[in-house]
Amino acid sequence: MPSSTTLTTKVATGSPYQLDNPQVVKASTALLRHIKSNQEEKEKTATKKTLIGDNDSDDEDTPINNEAVWLLLTTKKHVVDKNRLKPGKIVVPHSLHTSPSLSICVITADPQRGFKDVVADPAFPQELSSRIEKVIGFSKLKARYQSFESRRQLFSEHDVFLADDRIITRLIPTLGKIFYKSSKRPIPIRIAEIEKVDGKRVKKDPKQKKPAKDEKKASFAAPLICAKEIERTLHCAAVQLAPSTSSAIRVGSSNFTAEQLSENISAVVNGMAEKFINKGWRNIKAIHVKGANTMALPIWLANELWVEDGDVVEEDQAAAIEEASKAGKKRKSTGEEKLLEAKKTKKTKSAEDEDEAEAAAARKDKLQKQKAKALEDGEPIVAEAAKAGKKKRKSTS
Repeated sequence: MPSSTTLTTKVATGSPYQLDNPQVVKASTALLRHIKSNQEEKEKTATKKTLIGDNDSDDEDTPINNEAVWLLLTTKKHVVDKNRLKPGKIVVPHSLHTSPSLSICVITADPQRGFKDVVADPAFPQELSSRIEKVIGFSKLKARYQSFESRRQLFSEHDVFLADDRIITRLIPTLGKIFYKSSKRPIPIRIAEIEKVDGKRVKKDPKQKKPAKDEKKASFAAPLICAKEIERTLHCAAVQLAPSTSSAIRVGSSNFTAEQLSENISAVVNGMAEKFINKGWRNIKAIHVKGANTMALPIWLANELWVEDGDVVEEDQAAAIEEASKAGKKRKSTGEEKLLEAKKTKKTKSAEDEDEAEAAAARKDKLQKQKAKALEDGEPIVAEAAKAGKKKRKSTS
């Protein structure tokens, strides 16, 4: 096989497009054991003892006894579909937000008063409304939290941030890197009112005239529907994809058991393959699991490095490609030689032109010297002729 062409060969049995559950449990057990041993060492060497808490942020003061566990998923091709790049979520068996003192901040479309009325409604569950400590509209969020300090304060005041999916893509420049470089990125929720006729959803007419900005008001769903959506979101893993080949999704914490972590990993991987990754399992290259400060442990690696069978080049096709590449190189070298010859010819002609110009300048200088000398030799003769003419005129007169 030519060394300059890198190829893969098709496998007869294909790739096992599913996770090996024993391998996932084994990797989860080893990872959790390693995280806990590191935490014990840190506790022994720490000058100030820490308390058990939730490690949702990247701050240095955050307790270390509940470290986040991440799933790293690598694809064969870039994720470029805008619909897939929109923030999403995947339901997991074991919630990542189980703290009884969980503080929730909800960012809604304007006006915020509409959703505040929904939360205050008697039909809204009291247990959930007590955890929603702040409701803020998008326009007020932009006006009040413009400075870095104000955003940082908002970030530290709440554990989970939920955002209306109608404005989720507009929050990135508003909240900035304080939120989007941490695990507290806003999670989308669908709380908009859906128009239905005879139990069927009514699609909006794109030709319908849009209302003016001052008349446009966001409508919200019924209290029970909003509460159900928020509860479901709290049992989800947030998915924030980037236009690249790698993605990181938080799937658990160090206080999970190996079985709980493996179940969450399976749910997230299947959800990613079904909803977020183009071509599904065919486009997945590798899956790893890691802690915040640990190495990544592989739990699944693809046997095939291509997505479609048409991407694979057989041996006879490879030989033809190699011959074509050699012929192309030969033509390229021949063209380069011709270009060099043309440059040399051009250089020779320019040198000859310079020599001719120098010779012409020398001849011109020589002629000017001869002319000057002739003028000098002719001056006495002209003076004698002028004197003779004067005498002749005088005698005649």
